[in-house]
Amino acid sequence: MPEFTIIMPCFNATKTLNESIGSLLSQTVRDWELICIEDGSSDETPTLLKGWASADPRIKVMQNQGQGPSAARNLGAHHATGDILCFCDSDDLWALNKLENLHRAFKDESVDGLFGRVAFFRKRGKADTHSTVPAAPLSVPFLMGENPVCTSSNISIRRKAFLQSGGFDTSMVHNEDLEWLIRIVGSGATIKGLAQLHVWYRTNPQGLSSDLVAMSRSRQRVLATACSFGFSPDKRAEAIYFRYLARRSLRLGHYGRSALYLTMKGILQSPAGFLFPLRRGLVTALCSICAPMMPKAFRRSLFSR
Repeated sequence: MPEFTIIMPCFNATKTLNESIGSLLSQTVRDWELICIEDGSSDETPTLLKGWASADPRIKVMQNQGQGPSAARNLGAHHATGDILCFCDSDDLWALNKLENLHRAFKDESVDGLFGRVAFFRKRGKADTHSTVPAAPLSVPFLMGENPVCTSSNISIRRKAFLQSGGFDTSMVHNEDLEWLIRIVGSGATIKGLAQLHVWYRTNPQGLSSDLVAMSRSRQRVLATACSFGFSPDKRAEAIYFRYLARRSLRLGHYGRSALYLTMKGILQSPAGFLFPLRRGLVTALCSICAPMMPKAFRRSLFSR
């Protein structure tokens, strides 16, 4: 059995699929299997997947038509043979040594899940910005403010722990990864961040993750899960969450009303919660107001870490 099972939901991914699978084939650790879940694509995705499966016996293709990415990830987890589950969306890329880093870090048996840093990019090989990784393991109160994992492509979890958690909530379209993180951490799992770059995240202003207003609405489901573990939101946590959305909006290039709206919502919740630390809060507020007038290179440099 392989050490790692990689699960990739695939839907109309012709433009990016080959590049994403290529980044997996380039890993310095080769002890893995890839389960691609085809979700009823209308383009050449099924043909490409058939070719990849024929070329490499580690690649398997399953059908789950019209069920969505959360159901695809859950299905892949139930058919996985690896001890560690990793997820990769069909438009994201992995850093070459991601599995090597995970292989070393998972030797610590007290760790249930791991994630690394994320590079947000439009052109391959050129990061616009990077995510940050907290020093402490994830906690429910921290996750009520922001999600440093950023994308499902960045989380790796022991298969046993994932199956015990019940997997992703398939009724959610936004924030399903955050809701799952709160649920599994609240149940006692230990999930830590690693300083190394693990994922190249392809920014898409038209994608689901850019629908930031809808993400803020789905937050009520996230908070309900947190409350089930005895944690209630406060104004500071709400302000930090709006700051997280505002920063994500700026990373996606939404330099108009979206970022400013989220910034104002956060400041109204808790000025101190939003603005501190100043290197995150004050910079976010200033960028939300002034970004359209800033030189592009300078604007991006403000969110490079």
